[in-house]
Amino acid sequence: MFTGLVEHMGLVSSIQELDTSESGGNGWTLTISNAAEILTDCHLGDSIAINGTCLTVTEFDKGSFKVGVAPETLRCTNLGDLSVGSKVNLERAMDSNKRFGGHMVQGHVDTTVEIVSIRPEGNSIWFTFQMKEEDKDKMRYIIPKGFICLDGTSLTVCDVDDDQRTFSIMMIAHTQTHVIMPLKKIGDRVNVEVDMLAKYALKSIEDAIKNNKGIETLVKRVLNQ
Repeated sequence: MFTGLVEHMGLVSSIQELDTSESGGNGWTLTISNAAEILTDCHLGDSIAINGTCLTVTEFDKGSFKVGVAPETLRCTNLGDLSVGSKVNLERAMDSNKRFGGHMVQGHVDTTVEIVSIRPEGNSIWFTFQMKEEDKDKMRYIIPKGFICLDGTSLTVCDVDDDQRTFSIMMIAHTQTHVIMPLKKIGDRVNVEVDMLAKYALKSIEDAIKNNKGIETLVKRVLNQ
């Protein structure tokens, strides 16, 4: 579990499509450097979110770490768009002994969206994203003033246009200096994880309606979630 509060920006130092080393397991691997700040308490098998994608550490030293990336993860995320030298958002798994900012993030990316507009206003920046046609059903989980996780960053949705399959966020100056979003351009893909609580709530409602249990049961189930 993560919070969506990016701890550090790392640097992609190696991409291997077939890593035959023991830590590579004959699969697709990423090595992230410039990461000493988040590796002081690292162990093999730990979870680290890279651009909001929960991945398992298979090898590390004082300044870098390696993760394996499954084919399904490459299909669902923008990790396959990375190249050596790319900056990435990093966050360790949530520490239960610290204050819980952001929102509950699983690190299970739902899909990617495309940046369709970047517009400054004062010292903040508006970013507008468009959902793919085949993913338009996911727009029902995105509401104004709701949570959304973009490339691992917990943000607040400002505007939603269901017909155009778009939504917008505004990023303050402080956040701009700590995440990779301002480095992106129109047309780039961004990882999206919608609010997991919205998924559970909607599933409860749909199940109650489907099972014909009535409005009282529906309300009780939603409240219990």
